[in-house]
Amino acid sequence: MATTVSPHPNRSRPRALATTSVSHRRSKARERLSTALVVALLMAVSAFVLLPVVWMISASFRTQGDLVGNPGSLLPQVFTLENYANVWQRIPFGRQLLNTVAFASSVTAISLLIDAMAAYALARFNFPGREVAFILIIVTLMIPVQVTFIPLYQLLAQLGWINTFHGLVVPRIADAFGIFFLRQFFLALPKDLEDAARVDGAGEVTIFARIMLPLATPALLTVGMFTLLANWNDLLWPLLVTTDAQMQTLPAGLALFKGQHSSDYGMLMAGSLLALLPMIVAFFFVQRRFIEGIATTGMK
Repeated sequence: MATTVSPHPNRSRPRALATTSVSHRRSKARERLSTALVVALLMAVSAFVLLPVVWMISASFRTQGDLVGNPGSLLPQVFTLENYANVWQRIPFGRQLLNTVAFASSVTAISLLIDAMAAYALARFNFPGREVAFILIIVTLMIPVQVTFIPLYQLLAQLGWINTFHGLVVPRIADAFGIFFLRQFFLALPKDLEDAARVDGAGEVTIFARIMLPLATPALLTVGMFTLLANWNDLLWPLLVTTDAQMQTLPAGLALFKGQHSSDYGMLMAGSLLALLPMIVAFFFVQRRFIEGIATTGMK
């Protein structure tokens, strides 16, 4: 009777280990290759985005002759601060900077309060027409803001608000996007917080001001940053409502300055960089909460 001899199990183990090791090395190689490709792609995109900013910074420190003779260079042949001095002297830069700070910060503060109250009511209160009101607010996001400029200008002219600070601020104090964003955040908060506060005798104003608003800080900072940036960079509305240089904001002032000195790129870049710096500083202060607000909105 023939006897079949099976291979010893210990002899096949090295082959399995070798196969596993090769597969592991191949997987690691593919992972390193994909990581390298992603890093290279991100570096290329970053260079594409940052190159104009680097050129703007460089051009602000270069003379007009240097820019005309060698426009593609990123390094100034002669380093100069003359462009910054000229911008400060030829337009009321300090006054327009203060106007921009006052305009953007006032609109942001008032808009955050109104948006938060409207969003909280739409998210937490049940009342007739709540869904219809929310839909109408969302519909306004689809209307180009430029469509409203003519009727708003006519209304401000009848009120005598042209070339006034309140004429700049009042039409901008409600924001449909802010209401939508904050509503989604309030919907994600548990109702147990309100119920516990009501059991303790807290009223609706106390619940909103002392419980909900502190919890909504990341979302408020996110909406506030968007609102502040939009109004800081806004050109058309301040240009339409203000004709006096002492009442204009920086974007409007720089636009008119560009019309007078369209070929002096050094001064234009210096003015643009000065207008950009406050927003960069503000973003670095709130970037962690800004990203947290975007990441957590709508999560339950």
